[in-house]
Amino acid sequence: MSKYNSVPDKCPEAVPIKVRRVFDSCSDRDCLSNIQLILDCGSLPADISIVKSRCVKVKDISMTVEPVPFNKGFYSIDLTYTFSIELMAYEKSCGSPTLITAKAYAGKNVVLYGGEASSKIFFSDDDKPDTYSKSDCCEFINLPSASVQVVEPIALETKIVMSERNKDKDSTALGNRTVVMTIGVFSVIELYRPVTIMVPTYEYTIPTKECHIDSESPCAVFDRIRFPSEQFIPGGITDSSFGMLNSCDYTGKNDYYENSESNNNS
Repeated sequence: MSKYNSVPDKCPEAVPIKVRRVFDSCSDRDCLSNIQLILDCGSLPADISIVKSRCVKVKDISMTVEPVPFNKGFYSIDLTYTFSIELMAYEKSCGSPTLITAKAYAGKNVVLYGGEASSKIFFSDDDKPDTYSKSDCCEFINLPSASVQVVEPIALETKIVMSERNKDKDSTALGNRTVVMTIGVFSVIELYRPVTIMVPTYEYTIPTKECHIDSESPCAVFDRIRFPSEQFIPGGITDSSFGMLNSCDYTGKNDYYENSESNNNS
């Protein structure tokens, strides 16, 4: 972290700045069940009997924001997740896997409060938010902007099933099979608008920390790194004679011996 000059001892001046104020937000965990995968190879090969998930990522999220009728200030946010998926396909459980790539889509809807605004905003650069909805020839609705944060999803289940259009036909027709997946997603959704607020400021400052390149040898840098002793100690040890020891409260044999000596002395 850079070090800065000391702040002068005087009253700060209030200045206006443009920020994005979050009006409403929510967090959620979604279990998206039985999502049909669109295989890049077209169809599941007939000799494949087992599939396992190798990697699942959120490739894209498309969003639309629409006002909720008869409930001013609230907006409906429709999300569409696009997943990029890698599968390991097996002819038999002990065989060598084949990599199959696929994609999948899943939808979600939330309602959040975004405030009301009837003004139009124009920008001179490319930072213009596309948040205006034309309701008729004369009226524009100033919509808030939505953002979604997600962590990498979790593949909860992957299986081979008969495709919907072929369930009434011969179930032994391997060419009619498809792959479905259950995916767990953690998300945070926010609804915000650009606003102008007043904040206290101080004089401009310059960092006092000098920029320099470490000229030491790699071995000298390595010598300063602490030896990772804990990485060489197996965790989750249970011994009835020593009591229940786990990775949370067991830090090494030396700690145990010290506790044993103190108990014996007492």
